[in-house]
Amino acid sequence: MSAPAVLAVVAHPDDESFGLGALLSEAAGAGSRVGVLCFTHGEASTLHGVDGDLRTVREQELRTAAERLGACWVRLLDHPDGGLAARGAALLDDTLAAIRTFSPDVLLVFDRDGVTGHADHIAATSAAVQAGRRLDVPVLAWTLPASVVEGMGDAGYAGFTGRPDRTIPLVVEVDRAAQLDAVHEHASQAVPGSPLWHRLELLGRTENLVWLHRSADLALPFRTIVRDTASS
Repeated sequence: MSAPAVLAVVAHPDDESFGLGALLSEAAGAGSRVGVLCFTHGEASTLHGVDGDLRTVREQELRTAAERLGACWVRLLDHPDGGLAARGAALLDDTLAAIRTFSPDVLLVFDRDGVTGHADHIAATSAAVQAGRRLDVPVLAWTLPASVVEGMGDAGYAGFTGRPDRTIPLVVEVDRAAQLDAVHEHASQAVPGSPLWHRLELLGRTENLVWLHRSADLALPFRTIVRDTASS
């Protein structure tokens, strides 16, 4: 049986790398088809680490980074960066269309609170969950342990959210090499002092996941599972 196909549903270019990158590269390494649906060009970012129009720059960054992660399919849409909360119906339609085109076995998203609290992240996940329920596609969410959130706060990085460490049902071991390659492709955003670097240091070689919609037993697309309470 082939490894399950994974479709990441994200709000901005770099979400697929900064947040989901290690998980996507693990899935690709396990033989999964990996796709990325991104709703915005990220043109409203306050970070501008390279010259050029962000809308154009970040599109190229996304496509190159996705290739580094092993993705075989990328769809970049043109919803307004910072305005996804008002576009729920359109995001749902776009996600349904992407599912019908790419035929994933599982959707990979940020946790319900967006991990950073960003309203665009929350809207992207909401659309994915609605689409997953409608078409009966499982939805798996990346989250942070509360211990990591606390460590981020201690370092002066506020706004991150997570779940109590012991309540997180699925923990997987990851190799971050491809993720770091992908991160560096996002030169406009991966600037010195970004909270990204400290978060990766705190997480080490693991990522944490929760089910937001689980329709049936599914072989997970990860080679090394540290904890899976659903199967215990």
